[in-house]
Amino acid sequence: MRPSNLVVAVMIATLALAWGCTRSDERLGLEIGRPPSAQFGGVDAGPDAEPSATRELVSYCPSNKCPPGFTTCPTSRFPCDVNLRLDVNNCGACGSACPTGTGFETFTCLDGACAMQCRSTSDVERFDCDGLADNGCETSSYDNNHCGACGNKCTDPAKPCAIQGPVGTNAGVACGCPDGMLSCGTTRCRDLQNRDTDCGACGNRCDPTGNGAPSYPNAYYGCMAGACGALKCNANLANCDNDLSNGCETSILTNDNCGACGIVCPDGQACRLDWEQRPTCMCPPGLTFCPLSCAGDLCKGECIDLRSDADNCGACGVVCSTNLAGTRKTCDYGACAMRCNEGRADCNHSQVDGCEVDTASDPRNCGACGHTCDAVAGQACVNGLCVVEPCAPPDAEEAAR
Repeated sequence: MRPSNLVVAVMIATLALAWGCTRSDERLGLEIGRPPSAQFGGVDAGPDAEPSATRELVSYCPSNKCPPGFTTCPTSRFPCDVNLRLDVNNCGACGSACPTGTGFETFTCLDGACAMQCRSTSDVERFDCDGLADNGCETSSYDNNHCGACGNKCTDPAKPCAIQGPVGTNAGVACGCPDGMLSCGTTRCRDLQNRDTDCGACGNRCDPTGNGAPSYPNAYYGCMAGACGALKCNANLANCDNDLSNGCETSILTNDNCGACGIVCPDGQACRLDWEQRPTCMCPPGLTFCPLSCAGDLCKGECIDLRSDADNCGACGVVCSTNLAGTRKTCDYGACAMRCNEGRADCNHSQVDGCEVDTASDPRNCGACGHTCDAVAGQACVNGLCVVEPCAPPDAEEAAR
């Protein structure tokens, strides 16, 4: 039987309780997860066929035996409630837990064996270059001996392994830096064309006074095209009237000049600093600006849908709780709501204890609240289905008596 076909499972289990067994072409329980196998006496059975050529039904009865891959461990709450193929705490055998890791990796149980996957950020990957699970993903992708991949060594001291661009650009890593950039002893390449503290060369800091050059309001002398001495505006200001006498007179954090002179924000949007502190017209209809941090009245943040964001539900900063057992945080139209994880249910209709029932394994609530398996036979519940097996032949039953 297909394990997802709960309706058929419930019907078969109900008949099993009433008759002690049931008759069906679908194989359940000990064959769980396998396709149905029909039993026929002949290949051309039709309306005029002999009885021996008609379809033969297979009888199934409640079973306390675990299907392949499932077992009952010392820590089990219910019979057959451990899947040795997928359970990270009992992977391949009871008590055989996968490692917790060092923080740079995650472990899953696949077909009864622990599998490790390295975690990565937008710029930096992690590798397991020594092949030892005990120390996890021990190598970062900007290691000189493993630059971007295990074994890729940077041999030129002048071109060490470095992240190729600014934070958040997904620039990747390589030996050396692109033209116009240097790492300057760090792990990240820097743009020396417009960097006031490393102008054209590492450590070449520009004099903001321009060595005594004329001064202008809200302006200073800095780096441009790899050379010092260029007149530049202070942060978030611009010279929009092209008049040096009043210096950088215009804020580029306004709706009429957002990020640069003349950039007007559309109706319904306002000029804000995004999470990379760039002036940007935010937010489109349906989204709300939620600040991440503020310095006085100047805030940087991001656009949020308050109707569905579980970390900003109905208002910025309102986080939906996930403390209840078997639940996940959910925001429904601006209100926090309790939702059960797959295989869990709230059978007592109380949010105090969350989704307290394991419908995947509980024989008293197998697949749904109140759906019981055969307690007399010790029938197990696996994946929300009451386990059955082919009934013993009548002569075997008589012999057993």
